[in-house]
Amino acid sequence: MITLHHCPQTRSMRSLWLLHELEEPFQLRSYPFDRTLRSAEFLTLSPAGRVPALEIDGERMFETGAITEYLCERFSPERLGRMPGTPERMPWLVWLHFAETLSQHTAALTQQHIALYEDHMRSPVVMKLEAARIAKCYDAIEARLDDAPGARDYLLTGGFSAADISVGQAVYMARHFAKIDDYPALSGWYARITDRESFRAALPDGDGIYTRDFYPPWTPE
Repeated sequence: MITLHHCPQTRSMRSLWLLHELEEPFQLRSYPFDRTLRSAEFLTLSPAGRVPALEIDGERMFETGAITEYLCERFSPERLGRMPGTPERMPWLVWLHFAETLSQHTAALTQQHIALYEDHMRSPVVMKLEAARIAKCYDAIEARLDDAPGARDYLLTGGFSAADISVGQAVYMARHFAKIDDYPALSGWYARITDRESFRAALPDGDGIYTRDFYPPWTPE
């Protein structure tokens, strides 16, 4: 049995989306994004107190990239994964882990806009820099999708894969701070991948971290 430990609108959404796409049976345990993740019990699942954590066959895993690689190798080596020795293994790995490059900037902005409650703790300079770094990541995705003859429908020429799930979830989060309207290839790709039932199944049922669809740049009064 697979059990996923998850907080809505966090990186664990990647693992949840992937599990729905795999159509493997699993149990879901959801937590509030608070000090519950620092409890002694949860730290036995994820020693840094982060989600996701995955229990499978009596073993425990954490880190989204590792979880994605393992689940694809085990349950979908040819459709969602790209195995060693195959032509698309290298770009699959690159884009799978590029999701973290984008997510680190979103995490910084989430802290600035949401986790820091007092205005004097926030930094307009940090907010501006991190939003610009998200835009640079969008540039990279746009270039990837638009560099093939006729453009790519997905990050890999061979079709939809877990790389699209990982980067797509990172874009889902980043859109709270930097809009994708000026990126036509990225916008078309994002619309395609989020039209999947597996994506909709991974969306939060109720409250998540974000109370707004978009957080504009903040300046002190």
